[in-house]
Amino acid sequence: MEKTFTQLYVHIVFAVQNREPLIKKNWRERLYRYITAIAQNHGHKVLAIGGAEDHVHLFIGLNPAEALSKLIKELKRDSTIWINKNRFVLGHFSWQEGYGAFTYSKSQLSAVCGYIGNQEVHHQKKTFAEEYDEMLRKYGN
Repeated sequence: MEKTFTQLYVHIVFAVQNREPLIKKNWRERLYRYITAIAQNHGHKVLAIGGAEDHVHLFIGLNPAEALSKLIKELKRDSTIWINKNRFVLGHFSWQEGYGAFTYSKSQLSAVCGYIGNQEVHHQKKTFAEEYDEMLRKYGN
């Protein structure tokens, strides 16, 4: 083939260490902008970002030139440094080691973006642990 074409849509979910509710509303949007900038600087297209006080959802068009695991490592590392530097939390902030990554087709973009954009309402009914367990069951884990 003359040109390379990829269409890789990945929904990434990662949580605050011990799922502590540390991401407060007064700086949450700044965190989302910071994470978005990191992903974009690595050549990924951010389709949606959202979450709650204890986790983040990021939906991207993945740049195949970078391994997903490397991107997530950089997202977590750089955002941790930024959060701690700005002293948004008392003590030391960190993310949990693991993460979830789920792929979707182009036909599902609108539904996934809507789901991520509706996180605050969603988590009035369901905890992050319940949400994540449901996602794992949905994907056969």
